[in-house]
Amino acid sequence: MGHTHSHNHSSQHNDLRGRNLIISIFLNIIITVAQVIGGLRSGSLALLSDALHNFSDVVSLVISYGANKLSKRQASLQKTFGYKRAEILAAFINASTLIIVAILLIIEAIERFQNPQEIASNLVILLSAVAILGNGLSVLILKKDAEANMNMKSAYLHLLTDMMASVAVLIGGLLMKYYEVFWVDSLLTLIIALYLIYMGYDLLKDAVKVLMLFTPETIQVKDIVKDIQQLEAIKNVHHVHIWQLNEEEIHLEAHIDFNTDITLSQFDVILHQVEDLVFKNFGINHVNIQPEFGKCDDKQVIVQD
Repeated sequence: MGHTHSHNHSSQHNDLRGRNLIISIFLNIIITVAQVIGGLRSGSLALLSDALHNFSDVVSLVISYGANKLSKRQASLQKTFGYKRAEILAAFINASTLIIVAILLIIEAIERFQNPQEIASNLVILLSAVAILGNGLSVLILKKDAEANMNMKSAYLHLLTDMMASVAVLIGGLLMKYYEVFWVDSLLTLIIALYLIYMGYDLLKDAVKVLMLFTPETIQVKDIVKDIQQLEAIKNVHHVHIWQLNEEEIHLEAHIDFNTDITLSQFDVILHQVEDLVFKNFGINHVNIQPEFGKCDDKQVIVQD
C-alpha cells in the first residue's frame, strides 16, 4: 500500500536533453577525427590520448542518449519498473570507461617517458584549441542537466575532463614550441590520466550504490523510524528497506505495528500521514507499508530478510 509523489520531467524537457546529447555527439566525432589525424602527423602522444578520450566521449554520449530514450519507455508485465534504471547503468558504464581509458594512458605515458619523441607543436596547438572550443560548447550545453541526473553527469564529466585535458595539451604544445621540452607531452598525459581516475571513481561509486540498492547517504534510517513512531497510532516500525530506483525515485518499505486493531479506512488516513512525513523530511516519494497488530515477529529496525 502506498502513494507516489510524482516528479516526472515533461516530455519537452526530455526531448531537449536528447537534442543536446546529439549536438555533443557530432561535435566530439569531428574533434576525434581531427585529433587522430593531427596526432599521427605530429607524433604527439598527448594529442592522441586526447583523441582517445574524445572517442570515449562519443561512446559515452551515445550510451547516455540511448539510456535517456530507454528511460522513457512504459512499464510492462515483464518489466514492471520499465527502464527507469537505464540511465544509472549508463552512468556506471561511462564511469568505468573513464577509469579504463586513464589506465591505458598511464601505460602509454610511461613508455613515452622512456623514449621521448620530437613533436610538431604547431599542429598540437591548433587542434587542442579546436578541441577546447568544441568540448567547451558541449560542457555548456549539458551543464544544467548534469546537476540533477547521474547519466547526464557522467557524459558531462567525460566532456569536462576532456576540455581540461585539451587545455593541458595546449600548454604542452606551447612549451614544446618555445622551449623544446618534449617530455612535457608525456607528463601532461600522465596528469590527465590521474585526473580521469579521480573523477571517474566518485561517479562509479555513486552508480554502484544505486545499483546495489544502498540507502542514500542523505537518509538516516533511524531518523525515519523515530519520526514515524511519533505518530500516535503507531507502536513500532521495523523491517525497513530504503533504496533509490533512479534519480527521481526513492522507495521506502516497512512493517508498521499499530497500538490497536484499526480499520482499513483508519489505516489509509495514517498511511497518508506517513507518506507526507517522509516526503517532506527525507524526499522519499514511493512508500509501501505492511500494517501489523499483535504479530509475533522481529521488531528490530533493520533485519536481513
